[in-house]
Amino acid sequence: MQEIEKKFARVFQTPDGRAVLEHLRKITIERVLGPNATDSELRWSEANRAFVRQIESMIARGKKG
Repeated sequence: MQEIEKKFARVFQTPDGRAVLEHLRKITIERVLGPNATDSELRWSEANRAFVRQIESMIARGKKG
């Protein structure tokens, strides 16, 4: 898996890649759902957050390798 991690690191170190990652963070990790959010909305939101965290994790591993 190391090769794909390096590719993630290269792609997201560009200005465009950083802008895309920042946008993904804003619409997932930084998004706050109100107290009336349904169970379904909470699950969908958490799945999206996990996906962005996975991307960030691959970037971090790619920078180390």
